Amino acid sequence: MCKKSYLCSMEAKEKLILDIETALHCKMKTPRDFDFLRLSIYARLHEIISATTLKRFWGYLTGYNSMSSHTLDVLARFLGYEGWDDYCAKLLLPEEQQSNPVMSRHINVNRNLKAGDKVRLTWQPERICDVEYLGELKFKVLYSENTRIKEGDTFECSLIIEGEPLYIDRLIQKGHQPTPYVCGKKKGVMFEFIS
Repeated sequence: MCKKSYLCSMEAKEKLILDIETALHCKMKTPRDFDFLRLSIYARLHEIISATTLKRFWGYLTGYNSMSSHTLDVLARFLGYEGWDDYCAKLLLPEEQQSNPVMSRHINVNRNLKAGDKVRLTWQPERICDVEYLGELKFKVLYSENTRIKEGDTFECSLIIEGEPLYIDRLIQKGHQPTPYVCGKKKGVMFEFIS
């Protein structure tokens, strides 16, 4: 089967859906699940796909059969492929040569943290940032070392993936407007829970 025919293949779409759910350890069943996926895509790629588009793609909303090539590309890149064509090319390989979606150890902030939980974030070179989860995707910095993020700053974040850059939103520092910020741009961040 050629790549172009795979573009419209329901089999490829269903495999992409299964691979994303496997990588996230989460079946997309509720509106909250689609919001989580939307935020996860944004955290990882800084790409915006609406929860409604994701619901349509998954068949959660009926009556929509077309697949946008942009949506297919973004979802494939979310899994670590270069895009939809790369994803389809890998599907054409013998099964033992296909790659599997593997997301590193991660924290889904909505699901894995409760208010008061504390996490230590570290990245190169020798950056340390201890944060407390305040709820509603918000964090407060308790301690920092060798980083522009300072004690007392706050920010928002929905997903922390070990070994990947950490994209935070609405970093609020005294006397400055809220801004996005990236930690561990070159080699990613590591995390551990602290008491």
